[in-house]
Amino acid sequence: MTIQTIMVVGAGQMGSGIAQVAAASGLQVLLHDMSPAFIQKGLESIGNQLSRSVTKAKLTEELKLDILSRIQPADDLVQANQVDLVIEAVTENIDVKSSLFRKLDAICPSPVIFASNTSSLPITEIAAVTKRPSQVIGMHFMNPVPLMPLVEVIRGLVTSQVVFETIYQLTETMGKTPVEVHDFPGFVSNRILMPMINEAIFTVFEGVASVDAVDKVMKLGMNHPMGPLELADFIGLDTCLSIMDILYHGFKDPKYRACPLLRKYVIAGRLGRKSGQGFYRYLA
Repeated sequence: MTIQTIMVVGAGQMGSGIAQVAAASGLQVLLHDMSPAFIQKGLESIGNQLSRSVTKAKLTEELKLDILSRIQPADDLVQANQVDLVIEAVTENIDVKSSLFRKLDAICPSPVIFASNTSSLPITEIAAVTKRPSQVIGMHFMNPVPLMPLVEVIRGLVTSQVVFETIYQLTETMGKTPVEVHDFPGFVSNRILMPMINEAIFTVFEGVASVDAVDKVMKLGMNHPMGPLELADFIGLDTCLSIMDILYHGFKDPKYRACPLLRKYVIAGRLGRKSGQGFYRYLA
């Protein structure tokens, strides 16, 4: 099964990054979002990212233009009927994703593969809303996509071996390192990462140490490039809370209970970098 043309649905930080690395690997890419303004913002983000690479002499201007030429805006989701693969990178909400996959299932010819960039939601449940569950798979890219080498390739309960092998090889073609993962809440990355972040928040909540102290311990003592609270701000505290809730409800295990301080910050709108304040304050 050969993949030559893809559609990325969702032109935000993750979707635009996926579109960029796909185009850089030689794929033709359609970039879709709810409005032309969102698509344009995504295209501008890709252009800016590539321009920075040119400035740093990691890329030539000619290659930058070549990459951009392979990414086309797609105002209408119906254009998904022209591609071999759709990669979804929309809001981390099961209802939103399920609605999208139902629409795609009605639009796309039967051979088209559907991949979700979900970071924690069940691939099997997403696949079940389609008439092609064997052709639905997870491709969990890490943020920021152009820089992070890992992609979790997640099998749903009935994902076919052919589809798995196709996506695994495509991931390598895109210059990423694929890791096979089975469909459990949080997969591998967030099942391990989010409880660590949550425990760091509990450490602050219980008065064991300050925010700065917790991050220093993990950076200087464990050689982490970024402390867990700084990382939580980067990811978004609302995203962290959502994933903790998915783990808690998925496993029914109290060890995944979100820290009350995390929930309080999200209710207050302290979401991290994107809101200007989380565990740290950020300049506009």
